[in-house]
Amino acid sequence: MQIETRALNVGDYEELVATMRRAYPNMSEYVWSKKSIEKLTKMFPEGQICITVDGKLAAVALSIIVNYDEFGDDHTYADITGNYTFNTHTSSGNVLYGIEVFVDPQYRELRLARRLYDTRKELCEQLNLKSIILGGRIPDYHKYSHELSAREYIRKVRDKEIYDSVLSFQLSNNFLPIRVLKKYLPEDESSRENAVLLQWNNIYYSKKPNTMQDSIIRLGLVQWQMRHFKDIHAFYEQVEFFVNVMGDYKSDFVLFPELFNTPLLAPFNNLSERDSMIELAKMTDEIKRKISEFAISYNVNIISGSMPVFENNELYNASYLLHRDGRIDEYRKVHITPNERKYYGMKGGNEIRVFDTDCGKIGLVICYDVEFPELPRILADQGMKILFVPYLTDTQNAYMRVRHCAAARAIENECYVAIAGCVGNLPGVNNMDIQFGQAAVFTPSDFAFPSNAIKGEATPNTEMTLIVDVDLNLLKDLHHNGSVQVMKDRRKDLYETYLK
Repeated sequence: MQIETRALNVGDYEELVATMRRAYPNMSEYVWSKKSIEKLTKMFPEGQICITVDGKLAAVALSIIVNYDEFGDDHTYADITGNYTFNTHTSSGNVLYGIEVFVDPQYRELRLARRLYDTRKELCEQLNLKSIILGGRIPDYHKYSHELSAREYIRKVRDKEIYDSVLSFQLSNNFLPIRVLKKYLPEDESSRENAVLLQWNNIYYSKKPNTMQDSIIRLGLVQWQMRHFKDIHAFYEQVEFFVNVMGDYKSDFVLFPELFNTPLLAPFNNLSERDSMIELAKMTDEIKRKISEFAISYNVNIISGSMPVFENNELYNASYLLHRDGRIDEYRKVHITPNERKYYGMKGGNEIRVFDTDCGKIGLVICYDVEFPELPRILADQGMKILFVPYLTDTQNAYMRVRHCAAARAIENECYVAIAGCVGNLPGVNNMDIQFGQAAVFTPSDFAFPSNAIKGEATPNTEMTLIVDVDLNLLKDLHHNGSVQVMKDRRKDLYETYLK
């Protein structure tokens, strides 16, 4: 058996009429005219689809593109088709409107209608249309019309108390019932002239015409070798080297590790840990401005790891998002480790929010923060799609805490998580002597993603870069069609995570 999905053409007309009459035995006098098929296939060929089985026409779907705002949710079939002239079709419209689907009864066991609907959905995505809308028949309603209103009938079909040969199928294909359309198709006696306004939303729709391409985001992660610098200019040279490389590879983001500038502590080794960190904090504004210049000149967004900030006699651990358009955002580490409290007397920040970038909404937390699942969950509820986690860990078990928690955050928040840390040794700097790190990008765990839920990872404890492409459209598809849908299936009637 050979099944082919292809564009309908005028040469299929005689077969179309015969197939339509078999599909609608009670409405066999209402068939499409050849003139109508000629017009549809000429003005919108990709919207007219058929399936053949061993070369014989077996199923057909017809559609047009409309400016849906001109019609709204209360219309008839004659309204939407311009009294069957199809003058309502416009290539600048925003909705794919389904005007016909039928399948030859002898082939219904092959689920050809599902193929037609899947092809329509692909077309809707390719054309970047907002949704597919149609007036769905309810051909079994006449059996219940004496006891149920159309609204009650639809509810019972939706709740699977009643099976309707058309509506049950459409609901199973993720079409949502919007309302009942009265007098939609006067000749449809089986439906008692009613139809159900049904809608399938294109989750990839964007006002950007190239939305499918814009969904690919390139991440550049720096696995930073701790080394002594003779002065701050040598530090800048090393930072610029990595930014330059990432810029050449057209990265959208560059992620540096937590406290990656601590080699500059060396001249203050005679001071206490806290006092030396305060001295380093005095350089933060200058370093932030310099890296911001790199972001602009190399056209890449930079997450500058983290650096100490001294304000009102308090020390904070802060990261900066340096946008390639010159904007600067700040995030202060919320959860402070016992080590940071003991040696530096650091305080936690008090602001939790996502950041808007030219690549969508991102989240930013620092090291220990990722071990608190409530924090990334709040960011996910705010629309975060990529979570960046600069970290600094001394031992392998400390690193594994960050790694495993970051991987869990990717699954439970339906997002990508990128982590980057320092590697190597730094003798001569108090409390910064050894490091263990391995940069990685984690994904949700479903069919569209790597089977181990790891998009990429660097070689442990070696200075290098990791460049990874992530697709935001895969996250959208996961949210709506995933094997599990964690963000949607939460029992908010029992519990909730919220920001005070």
